[in-house]
Amino acid sequence: MHQAAEFLAGDIEKISGYRPPVVKTTGGDRVAIRLVTLGNGEVPAAINAAAMQGQWESYRIVTADRTVWLVGSNPRGTAFAAYTLSERLGIEPLYIWTGYSPVHRDPLVLKRTTFAQAPPAFRYRGFFHDDEDLLPRPFDTNGYPLQTGDVPLEWYKRFFETAVRLRMNMVAPYTRVHRRYEVQKLASDWGLYYTSHHYDILVSNPFGLTTFNLAAERGVRPEWNWFTNRDGMLKFWRGGLMENKDLDVIWPVGMRGTSDRPFTFPPGITEDQRAATFREVIGEQVKMVREVLSKDKPPLFHFTMYSEMLPAYQRNPVAFDLPEDVIIVWPDDNDGHMRGLPTSLGKWKHGVYYHLAYLGGRLTKQLTHTVGPATVAGEFDKIVKSGATEYMLVNMSEVRDYVMGGRMIADITWDAPAIYATPDAAGRYTAWWSREYFGGGTSGAGKTQAAREAYDRYFASIDTPDKLWVAPDAIEELLDRLYQKVAGETYPAVNAETTALMQSRNRQLEEALGAESRAENGMSLSEQRFFSVDVALGLQVAQRQTQAALKLEEALRALDAARMWQLVREARTSLEQLETELARAEYPPFDRWYQESWIRSTLSQSNPHRPYIQLRAFISSEGRGRPMRLRRP
Repeated sequence: MHQAAEFLAGDIEKISGYRPPVVKTTGGDRVAIRLVTLGNGEVPAAINAAAMQGQWESYRIVTADRTVWLVGSNPRGTAFAAYTLSERLGIEPLYIWTGYSPVHRDPLVLKRTTFAQAPPAFRYRGFFHDDEDLLPRPFDTNGYPLQTGDVPLEWYKRFFETAVRLRMNMVAPYTRVHRRYEVQKLASDWGLYYTSHHYDILVSNPFGLTTFNLAAERGVRPEWNWFTNRDGMLKFWRGGLMENKDLDVIWPVGMRGTSDRPFTFPPGITEDQRAATFREVIGEQVKMVREVLSKDKPPLFHFTMYSEMLPAYQRNPVAFDLPEDVIIVWPDDNDGHMRGLPTSLGKWKHGVYYHLAYLGGRLTKQLTHTVGPATVAGEFDKIVKSGATEYMLVNMSEVRDYVMGGRMIADITWDAPAIYATPDAAGRYTAWWSREYFGGGTSGAGKTQAAREAYDRYFASIDTPDKLWVAPDAIEELLDRLYQKVAGETYPAVNAETTALMQSRNRQLEEALGAESRAENGMSLSEQRFFSVDVALGLQVAQRQTQAALKLEEALRALDAARMWQLVREARTSLEQLETELARAEYPPFDRWYQESWIRSTLSQSNPHRPYIQLRAFISSEGRGRPMRLRRP
């Protein structure tokens, strides 16, 4: 709550130029903003404290005499009242990523207000900041971020601030980086539950078993095997519990490998024996936490059924027999479509693990958003109807490229009944987003409509991640054939259906970029900069590579060498243009944001999947010495 007061004071300063002091008690006849949690101070009758009693994270904003009252049913409710007031005064919750500045107002006047907010639709709601490969930290000699490096605390502050301003109450800060207690303590201090992903059991950091020497520090041998090192694994998990026991934590339970891979069972073990093992393991984990935490702090647990765990559970849920206070978390397919949801709640609470971003081979979504409003609206409607509303963790990667979907999910998990009360939640959200972020000024209606058309065309063109990789894959195949052509070898014919698909895609992308350009023409400079990242860049990535692939296909059909090389150079021009567009999107604090990194590499760190690099190599070698990667097996 204290951090919310500090943010509110800073927000008022941004708007008016005056920073009000944050004090414990008010005095004199000055206008005051009072942050009060029920039970910790008197509140005016207009608050109707009795109606709020016992509610989860509800709040009231009421003006009475010369005081603005921000009253929460619990401390997080009070904090959310402050963030709501900030937004109503003109502070954009996503300003870190959009770059928007508030309108200056002097004097700053708040109209008389009586606002009541009911409890949220989802109890625990949070961002997973997965795969921090683009964030500032040490790099190795090949230019890849060290998985043992430290991400500056300032970046986590940006993530946490975004979460609380969107009224989220939970974060999972990191995966494959050096983990520091100051990060999770900061989250807890700011009113955010600290949790982690499906293989980070009891937030013990299995990834650091040997990488960060945690096994040695905790006095266990680094053998991740329940059947041969049971006591060692329990002791390792206990290390995470003891480190974080004083924080607000939702404890992950279960068992996977140390690097997000399935746990390796002994040969010949049956499905029932596997389920019994998980039941035993989870029982021990829950028992351990209950014994350590103080009695006035009831523990919270989640069992996330990621990857192989979902079918195992679905085949025989009775065999798992999870403790009643473990939240069962259902996963999507990594692309925003739920793999399963409860058909009966039983004695448990249920939740979901959702992806806007995902690392997965050539289907990597770490460049632009591909899970559109229609998908989010449709899937969360199913989630709400299934009753899986106790917990929601969304994989946001480094956040910047997923703010549109992130805000939509934050809104749904806060007030799903209102959002689904009328039809076309996706269309209404896209219209609101276009108006909210790009519809300002005297020509607001026209700007809103132009932005809405651009978004509609964007998601019609890039609604699944594989559409971003059709052209890069084609470029690799075509370069392989061009190497063969230069060498005088025979090569297979180009698939006519692929060529026709790329021609159709090129026309579609040209039309989408045309709509984006028309929308951008009427915008302010700050709106243009955000719009160019949120809409134009993804379209440019797809279209420039598609153009290059079509030129290379034409080069392959050229009857003479001069014509072939002319077309190859024209293909390079399209990719050079894309490199410029990527660089244009790398302004502070997002320097080097679209650089090569391990997460963008599909086969090896030394040979990244990047058409521009591959085409340059082809031209510089004059088509001789085909790289091993492009050789046929």
